[in-house]
Amino acid sequence: MLWIKAFHIIAVVTWFSALFYLPRLFVYHAMSEDAIGIERFKVMERKLYRGIMTPSAIAVVGLGSWLWLGFGFHGGWLHAKLALVALLLGYHWYCGKLLRDFRDNRNTRSHVFYRWFNELPVLILVAVVILVVVKPF
Repeated sequence: MLWIKAFHIIAVVTWFSALFYLPRLFVYHAMSEDAIGIERFKVMERKLYRGIMTPSAIAVVGLGSWLWLGFGFHGGWLHAKLALVALLLGYHWYCGKLLRDFRDNRNTRSHVFYRWFNELPVLILVAVVILVVVKPF
């Protein structure tokens, strides 16, 4: 079970790296004005979302479920953590929607919006780590 836990942590780190980087790409994409740069961002965003972010999210959920079934965790901290993971999956899905908007040249938001949007996963990460390590309830 320790191998599963190790791979779960690796998947979480990978997923969060992509969750931090994709909105940062959106910041630069929203600021970009040249056609070559815009097309480059579209490719980078698509590859990050499809090649790293989504497979990592699937691994996180799959390995986390395996751990839950294997260890049978319980308690309020776990329910809170699962609620935050669900929120993070919603954030992930919304990033996909934003990616499609950029792909189809329908983005209406400024780089300032994406700078703020980029901070949400940081807050969730802090809360999840505290819940898992401290188990406050």
